[in-house]
Amino acid sequence: MLKKTVSGMPLLGAAAVFMAATACGTLPSPEGVAQANVTDIASIDRGKYLVTTMMCNDCHTPWVMTENGPGPDMTRMLSGHPEDLPMPPPPNLGEGPWVWMAGATNTAFAGPWGISYAFNLTPDVNTGLGIWTEDMFVRALRTGRHMGVSRPIQPPMPWPFISKLTDEDLKAIYAYLRTIPPIHNRVPDYMEPHEVEKMKKDAAGSVQ
Repeated sequence: MLKKTVSGMPLLGAAAVFMAATACGTLPSPEGVAQANVTDIASIDRGKYLVTTMMCNDCHTPWVMTENGPGPDMTRMLSGHPEDLPMPPPPNLGEGPWVWMAGATNTAFAGPWGISYAFNLTPDVNTGLGIWTEDMFVRALRTGRHMGVSRPIQPPMPWPFISKLTDEDLKAIYAYLRTIPPIHNRVPDYMEPHEVEKMKKDAAGSVQ
């Protein structure tokens, strides 16, 4: 397990460079292509290229310690924050200059916005993108709204930058994500700041 990672980088755009390491995605399988009902292989290849080079694995794939240092566990590629790793209340960082932090797996993040968890991007029907349509996916990344209509997508997800991609590129990403192995992993819900404060108070009360 990685030691806790703490970052004091500015909030705006921090995720785009946070722990910037390149991680390779897996090739889409013929079974995955058939299951996703996608026939445009060129679009899938383009999506794989974008997912890999845009460092989606840096936050959406849980990190582990390897013989070459910390890196994403590709056996859990893009499955989001592990459901079997409940996070304790984050430490208080005061007024700065340290303002936000990341968990050991680099899939849980706490800051002034509350606590956010990297979403499961695999095509699992119950816990991932399995029920998402292409339109929902594109609208989510265009508007910064979960499923395109729900709550705001929280930091450090750099959706304002991703929203600048063309429709073709966003659809290519969606097409590729439909072909990767589905992983059943229910990511915890986003916690608003007041919920985090209650979590801290409850934890403090339990140790008295």
